Amino acid sequence: MQSVSEAFRKEGQRISLVPTMGYLHEGHLALVKKARAIADVVVVSIFVNPIQFGPKEDLAKYPRDFDRDRELLTREKTDIIFFPDAAEMYPDGYSTYVEVKMLGDHLCGLKREGHFLGVATVVAKLFNAVKPHFAVFGQKDYQQLKIIERMVRDLNMDIEVVGYPTVREHDGLAMSSRNTYLGEAERKEALLIHAAMEKVETMFLGGERKSEVLKAEARRVLGAKGSIEIEYVDICDAETLDDLERIDGRALLAVAARVGKTRLIDNTILMEA
Repeated sequence: MQSVSEAFRKEGQRISLVPTMGYLHEGHLALVKKARAIADVVVVSIFVNPIQFGPKEDLAKYPRDFDRDRELLTREKTDIIFFPDAAEMYPDGYSTYVEVKMLGDHLCGLKREGHFLGVATVVAKLFNAVKPHFAVFGQKDYQQLKIIERMVRDLNMDIEVVGYPTVREHDGLAMSSRNTYLGEAERKEALLIHAAMEKVETMFLGGERKSEVLKAEARRVLGAKGSIEIEYVDICDAETLDDLERIDGRALLAVAARVGKTRLIDNTILMEA
């Protein structure tokens, strides 16, 4: 991979990387289209990263279908699929990790110990392997995006991180590979996540600025059917991810909840119109 990328660079070609864990959907393909628009060469990595999964999480059952992924990426005229295995990425004796302090101590980082250490480490390795000029990430994983941006800045990586808006189903559900776990009834219940965020946005645009009032309403909507287990509803600074008592500037509304056994996350930015 490094040799191929170096050859492109010597030709003056600009490289975009879209890191994924596979089982691609239209959200991923939107990132690929963005990568195509800003670079000459598009590389999509497919790697289910074992070190970002906790001991009770779904590594073994995480959906995989490489042949389908390859077909979708071929349609998008992807130049290269980088598909390493775990033994290549983490050979015997592997002992180096990348940790971004503070940003990981919020939201998902509070419940998923070690998750963002795994994310930062694998992304750093992918950057070193692919040598991209650009890296495209979806904003659905907002905390991940902020952590990667900080890692690139702090370690002086010569890469531009490009965030892309969350891609949604026609009914508002954020696209996710984990949506395939949802049964028919659960799929309908999951729409309460988007409904809760829309209600908060409406209240915010109507003048409400107290975070606890907004979060309480989101929790009320999410609890309407009593079948959603709320992990967190937070309103925090859009850059530092520190909790806000009152919104004054750009704020992130972030939600994590379990619908059945499926953990879903979503977010939106609250800001003056």
